[in-house]
Amino acid sequence: MKVPSVPASLVSATGLVGGYAVARWTGKRPLGGVVLAAAGATAAREWNARGGAATAAALTGLYVAAFGGSHPLAKKVGAWPSVLGVAGAMALTSWAVTERKR
Repeated sequence: MKVPSVPASLVSATGLVGGYAVARWTGKRPLGGVVLAAAGATAAREWNARGGAATAAALTGLYVAAFGGSHPLAKKVGAWPSVLGVAGAMALTSWAVTERKR
């Protein structure tokens, strides 16, 4: 029985939002980092399967940049709008690169 794969676009967005939510609601930033890293690794594996190593490396770099960029953006628009914005941008980019052609 083949297990259906979850789109990496959904996994990456969930990792950004879920990582922030876990860190905020538990008060333990490292725990949020675990969620962020686990989702990032899962998405990277799917990106590699769909687009190859270069695509996976580029999208993983963007995932890390989205996480880092959400911090200064949060100072301007607020934490949740920032996280939701970068998660949406990450999901859209991931979809455009790896899923749109399917």
